[in-house]
Amino acid sequence: MSVSKNPSVSIIIPTYNEVDNIEAVVIKFLASDYSNILEILIVDGISTDGTQEKVIGLSRIHPQIKLIENPRRIQSAALNIGLEACKGDIFLRADAHCNYASDYIEQCVAALQSSQAVNVGGAQRFIAANSFQAGVALASRSLLGSGGAKYRDPNYDGYAETVFLGCFWRSVLAEVGGYEVTRKEDSELNFRLLKTKGDRAIYISSKIKVWYYPRPNLLGLWRQYVKYGRGSCIMSARYADTLPLRNKIPFFCVMLLTIAVIADLTILNGLLHTIPLIMLGICLIAMEAARVTWKYNRSFGEEFWNGSTESIPSFASRWFWCTVAIATMPIAHFTGFSYQLCLRNILRNHDNCFFESRSCIPQHNSRVKEKIKA
Repeated sequence: MSVSKNPSVSIIIPTYNEVDNIEAVVIKFLASDYSNILEILIVDGISTDGTQEKVIGLSRIHPQIKLIENPRRIQSAALNIGLEACKGDIFLRADAHCNYASDYIEQCVAALQSSQAVNVGGAQRFIAANSFQAGVALASRSLLGSGGAKYRDPNYDGYAETVFLGCFWRSVLAEVGGYEVTRKEDSELNFRLLKTKGDRAIYISSKIKVWYYPRPNLLGLWRQYVKYGRGSCIMSARYADTLPLRNKIPFFCVMLLTIAVIADLTILNGLLHTIPLIMLGICLIAMEAARVTWKYNRSFGEEFWNGSTESIPSFASRWFWCTVAIATMPIAHFTGFSYQLCLRNILRNHDNCFFESRSCIPQHNSRVKEKIKA
């Protein structure tokens, strides 16, 4: 762990088909006032949209930029390839789908040094560019949409169980073996950090500001939360004795509701009144969505919207998509959890097929190609 007041920073950005976003993200980091940015590693999953060509062009102008290929096309593998290749005191994980404050790097380094944590980050602030994203952004401010996660609260300062993205001491990240599973890799890594480094290992600072674009449509949100559900199932199996119960709450709630509905319609002849209860639940979700939409009605344009004032979605549109988002998240999570649970049972004698192999810092499979011309 560095004792320097100005530790060197390696920025690692996993990408796949990010030609429309990568330049803006890289230029934002290069414009930072932080004086010791050692390198920006773009670890690309062999994009087909011109991302690599864009990065190569940038690297000719800015020697800190390096392109590395990720043959596995998995985000956790990209991060581990970056961990193997980087040389900075600090490993700063970035995402091509985000906007970063001008002092993002400075605030991350300051929090890492002052908190004595080994991983720091800011809240996941949502911004929107269309009506659906507006609904998801508002859902993130609801207890039903966020689950009460501290990293969803933009005003929170203090120690937590996980952060959005992350800024690590590189030596500590390498010591714990880097990233493991291919789904919910951030939560899994932070869980291991808490187990090995104590409950003050992870810190959230409200001064670290980054804005995240949610999935642009319902299908994208569904796939994202199916992935989260699969990751929760993997973590639940791996850390059965120590993982908090709330990681399983969406699965158990939807499962119990599904069983009750089937029993009510086939055996109990409606005695449980599950259909009226479901309708009541939908109404309650819609009421919560209306509450959140109204709460941020006046500040929506400034706090969530990243478009012209004329194109701000109507109140009704925001409310509708917020309702859809809040309802979709637990159902998609349940679907992913159930799928992974079935897969686990089918392959219970072949654990290596269920758990991702722990090749945290790849030695032979990473094909590193720095495509930089002198």
